[in-house]
Amino acid sequence: MTARAGEPFALDRALRDVDGLLAADIPARGPTTSEDDPVRGEWSVTRGEGFVLVPLWESASLVGVYAPEWNKAEETAHGHLAALAGALDRRWGAHRPVGMRVPLFRRIAGEPMPPFFEALCARDLLGDLAVWGPLPAGSGRRDRWLAVSVNQSDGDAPFVLAAAVTDHPLVELEDG
Repeated sequence: MTARAGEPFALDRALRDVDGLLAADIPARGPTTSEDDPVRGEWSVTRGEGFVLVPLWESASLVGVYAPEWNKAEETAHGHLAALAGALDRRWGAHRPVGMRVPLFRRIAGEPMPPFFEALCARDLLGDLAVWGPLPAGSGRRDRWLAVSVNQSDGDAPFVLAAAVTDHPLVELEDG
């Protein structure tokens, strides 16, 4: 569960959250840490070397939900991602996909990977990424790369729309 549980999706709020994420400080070094919302006790942000990761929206729980209601929930989640990606495409041009297949297999095999992909896997954020960048950060900061994705850790878990910003290029990991 995330700190966004129970909140309806609002594109304007998601865009404001993305803007805030792009303007936020990104840790240059240090371990990956996650923070929970102090009131709700649910995940609100993960920070690590060169990245920040946040939830933007979470669906209702899908425990005991089956087709066609489950299919509708999946369609809604992917619709929210499409709406957000469309708005961001209008700002910065077409996004490019970065697959999560290799990080998933590396996670299963216990193989090392960059901290950003480790953090995504630790949060079960395994949906392919829509990536924009480099985006100018201004004020002497390094350029930024933005990624958004929709995810579900298992059939009963809620869908989670998440966003991340990095200070280094986001590229697909190679098999290996």
